[in-house]
Order: sequence, then structure tokens, then C-alpha cells
Amino acid sequence: MSIPIESLSNQALGTCPPRDSAAAASGAPLNGRSYVRGETTADLERVTIPQLFRRAVSRHGSRDALVFRGSGERLSYHEFGREIDAVASGLLALGLRRGDRVGIWSPNRYEWVLTQFATARIGAILVNVNPAYRIGELEYALNKVGCKALVLTPSFKSSDYLSMILELAPELEACEPGRLDAARLPTLGCVIVTGADAGPGAFTFDEVRSLGGPAQRQRLQAIDASLSPDDAINIQFTSGTTGAPKGATLSHLNVVNNARFVTDRIRLSDADRLCIPVPLYHCFGMAMGVMGAVSKGAAMVFPGEAFEPRATLQALSEERCTAVYGVPTMFVAMLEEIESESLDLGSLRTGIMAGAPCPTEVMERITTRMNLREMTICYGMTETSPVSFQSLVDDPLDKRCATVGRVHPHVEVKIVDPDGNVVPVGERGELCTRGYAVMKGYWGDEEQTRESIVDGWMHTGDLATLDDEGFCSIVGRVKDMIIRGGENVYPREIEEFLFRHPDVSVAQVFGIPDERYGEEVCAWIIPKPGASLTEDAVREFCREQIAHYKIPRHVRIVEEIPMTISGKPQKFVMRDRMVEMLSRQAQ
Repeated sequence: MSIPIESLSNQALGTCPPRDSAAAASGAPLNGRSYVRGETTADLERVTIPQLFRRAVSRHGSRDALVFRGSGERLSYHEFGREIDAVASGLLALGLRRGDRVGIWSPNRYEWVLTQFATARIGAILVNVNPAYRIGELEYALNKVGCKALVLTPSFKSSDYLSMILELAPELEACEPGRLDAARLPTLGCVIVTGADAGPGAFTFDEVRSLGGPAQRQRLQAIDASLSPDDAINIQFTSGTTGAPKGATLSHLNVVNNARFVTDRIRLSDADRLCIPVPLYHCFGMAMGVMGAVSKGAAMVFPGEAFEPRATLQALSEERCTAVYGVPTMFVAMLEEIESESLDLGSLRTGIMAGAPCPTEVMERITTRMNLREMTICYGMTETSPVSFQSLVDDPLDKRCATVGRVHPHVEVKIVDPDGNVVPVGERGELCTRGYAVMKGYWGDEEQTRESIVDGWMHTGDLATLDDEGFCSIVGRVKDMIIRGGENVYPREIEEFLFRHPDVSVAQVFGIPDERYGEEVCAWIIPKPGASLTEDAVREFCREQIAHYKIPRHVRIVEEIPMTISGKPQKFVMRDRMVEMLSRQAQ
């Protein structure tokens, strides 16, 4: 089944400043207007993910491809390629085909990366399911895109994935593996569990690895030749302002080229060893990390299933890593831990910090204490594959902290006012981007796609400014999205969930500043008349139903919500009052 929406990134591109400007192409604004275009010296590569991987094997076959320190896997590119083909053949034996959606619900594990490349090998579309998702979110995601198979880890931290899938699909208890017919998950036919015991109705991952025979292996070559760089290959869910997550759909072309350009900016090569403590379900780990390393033949080092500062520092030291990715809070945690560790970080050189602004003090400390003198900053969104701005390794320290760098190759960006006019340099407006990196669309949601991509321009919803040199600063958000520890949280989604509580009359959710996570989720709630509602009851209602990072840390039960004359909630008033109240409590 093909994607039920058309790619809009190649539609008529609308009006913008002339394209033949050397200034615009070099990343500097044109004629004092907030429009920039990335250089095009390096061509876009029209290759698929299997073609990219095959090239890495031919050039770097004997080198380390990946190291999973927690579980002990350590494979060369040659060895990893053979494993990918075995899993891909097994998926074919299960009846999966090009265009089928295959979900992956797991923390950072070897099977995650294997599934990433094995699905691409047969042209199936990998669906990234957030490991923090609970039952309601999982049900929505699997049904929204029509997943035919789901690969999952039995459990992780407080999440019992097997129990949750059995609650959604109790039919597993009595069905043969691969023949699930579940009322609540009508398209899901196959559940694959990593580990030794899959439980009833499911395959183990190792069983799938051994299912394929000569017939399936022969088919791989023919499938490879039939794939197109423009094919959809990945769906990642982003929280929606309408209350439901949206499935951003990316192609081979999107992911491969963005991964190339991201790692070009940090000068990654086959001599490098990239530490990836960021989650694989996110573009940071899957595209910028895994695919970026493969594009250069670099080694990938995974410290554990999830970020833990000591394990990451030990991996950096013992694996002689030269590069590392993370959000600012990760680097702060490592800096705190480093004082008690005896480590040799002399091999470190570069990396990427993204997801939130980087304080100058943190950048200075990672430069001196972690030897990360060539650390870069990125900005982007899942819908743009993800990166559209990135600093260079030799940009001044202040530019790497106060800005998100300059525009990426083959990407155009304009900053516009509410009427769609390009604003002068230095003025704030909404950041819009177009080019190869713009997603194909939101899966099964043409209306949302049309609202977000207008004449080829992706409207990011972020407020930004450009300076005279083309450096971009993100200064706010057109809508009230919250960024908590690198996770995008949309208040409307949480509000609609809170409305399900029988005692909630009105719910308003917004972000307030937080030293550790950048922002924390706060909710103001008006109870229904006669209801007795407590703050703890609200949090308990959320627990096990929505991802932990979406659960409001601060809840206030109120009698009224500040409104404009026209009746719209004033979230900035609520935010200011909440900050003042918490400040008084802390005194």
C-alpha cells in the first residue's frame, strides 16, 4: 500500500527573493531580508538506504560498524551487513512487503538498528514508537498508520511492554505467531519480541532472523533494484496541536542527505567513533546518529539502553570515542559526574548538541573538561529530516551558544510576518523552510499536511531571527509548544487527555522555565461544580496513560482562567503567575 498523501515538497514554490544571489547561497541574508539559501557545491545523492549501506560495506567492511556495550554486540560493517540480510529475509518470510509499516517499540538496543536497516532493505516503512508511550498512545499510533508488525522489547524501566500489548490484543494468548487478529489493532498481524521468551502468539527476534531461506535471500536483490530514493521509509510521531500525534513521513532521500550534511559539518570520517546516547526512536539517534555514521563509515558506540552519565563517560573513554551527541541536560549531567571519575577523554574532538539552547558556561566547560573543542549546535524538526541550521566546528563560541548556526546545504529558509511577508534582518517572525529535507507529509492526514506545507514551505511554528551573517536565533514559538529536556510537548494534546477526567471542567497546559529540563509542564484546572479534585489525583490520572515527560509537574486547581476580551485563554498570564507563585514558595 502506498502512502495516502502526495509529497508537497516539490510543488510550486511560491514567491521569495531571487535565487541567483551569491550572498544568499553562501548562507548570508539577501538585500537585508531574512532569506537564506544553503550552498549547493555538494550534490544531493539520489540513493536509497540499502545502497548507502552497501557502499559503506564495500569501502569500510572490516572496520567497526557498531558497539553495544550493555549487551556486548561488536560487529564490523561486513558482519552487520550479513545480519541485516538475515533479518530482512525473515521479514519477507513473514509475508511483509514493500510499503508495509513495521513498528519498533524499544529503547536503544542492537535489534533496533537491525530492524532499521532490515525494513529499509525490503522497502518496508519503519514506524518509530516512543518507548515512553503508554497504552492509549500505542493504540493510536499503530492504528493511525496501519502497522502490520510490531517489534518490541519485553520491558524497560517501569514500562512492561508485553503486558501492554497483551492488554490491547488479548487475542495473542490463543493465536499462532504471525496470525494475530485483534479487535483493537485490526491491521496488526505479527508481534516480534526481543529476548529469549516471546510469550504466547509472538515470535522471538532470533526466530525471525532464522526464518528466511534461499528463496527470500534471492528476492532481496530484486527488491533492492525496485526501490526509489523518493519512497517513504520512516514514520515518526510528533505531538499534534489538534490533540493527536501526527506521523511525519520521511523518504530515503530525506534521511540519507540530511545525515550526510549533518556529519559533514562535524568533519566525521571513517576514522571516527561516534558515541550515541540519544534515543534511536528520535531523528537525533536514528538519522543524525546511525545514518550519519554509516554515510561516513564511522563506528557507532551505544553506551546503554538509555542515557546514563557514568556509562556514557566510560564508553567515551574506553572506546576512544572522537564524537558524541546529546541534549544540554545530558552534557550537564556528564560534567557533574566527571568530577568523580578518572577518565581519559583525550580522543574526543567534536559532536552535536541540540534540543535546547546551550548555555555559554556549559559550552566552555565541555570544551575544557571533555575536550570537545569542535562541538556544534543544530536546529531542526522531525518534519525536516531533521536539521536545517547547524554551526561550524570553528564558529566563535558566542555564535555557537547564542545561535543555532547557519543554513544547511540545499535548504532555503525565510522568516515571515503573520501575513507571509519576509521580514528585515534582525526582526522576528516564523521560520519557514523548503527543499529536499521537507517531509513527504503527515501519514493519512492531508489536511494537516496542507496546513503545514504551503507552496513547498514547511511552516515550523518557531519564532526566529537572522543576523547579517546568516546566523539564526530561535526566540520563541508561534504556538505554545513546550520543549522539556529535548522532547517536544504540545499542550493541546495533554489538555484533551485531561478533559477525559470526569471531574475536569477546564484544563489549560503551558510551559514554565526549569533549570534542569529547560521547561516543565504546568496545568491549571477548573473542576466541575461540586467535584473534589486534587493535584495528586490529576497526576495519578495521567500516570501509565501518557508518556512521563507529558505529565504536568505543576498542577494548580483554580476557580477561573485569565481570558482576553474575546474569550481566549491568556497562557502568558498564567505562566507569569505560576512562576511568581513558585518563586515565593521557594523562598
